[in-house]
Amino acid sequence: MQVELVSPERITFSGEADKVLVRTVGGGDIEFLAGHVPFIGVLQVSAAKVVNGDSAEVFAIHQGFVQMSGDKVTILSDVSENKDDIDVARATTAKSNAEAAVAADGEDAEAKAALRRAEIRLGVASGDLPA
Repeated sequence: MQVELVSPERITFSGEADKVLVRTVGGGDIEFLAGHVPFIGVLQVSAAKVVNGDSAEVFAIHQGFVQMSGDKVTILSDVSENKDDIDVARATTAKSNAEAAVAADGEDAEAKAALRRAEIRLGVASGDLPA
């Protein structure tokens, strides 16, 4: 099936895949295979995994939408980064800043969201993804 990961800046991935795994709001993890029923969902801040044969590429996704139509999966996201695109030093700093903000105010939703984004970016960069 055809897969595209698109952000406002660029197309992060365009190619063939055997399956795509994403995490949706309210629906949890979902796996798309060729022939999947049509689907539109809202994405969580998470990782998207594109598998083709024995190879897999993982991308940090900062919310957005996923659509399955025919044999095409399209992921539209505010941010979509593969392992090589992630500035680890910047993500580490962002994580430290977000942790400090959460420690100062445990109810700060924006700080919690920033922490989740940083954790996903670092997980994709290292290959050790958070749950």
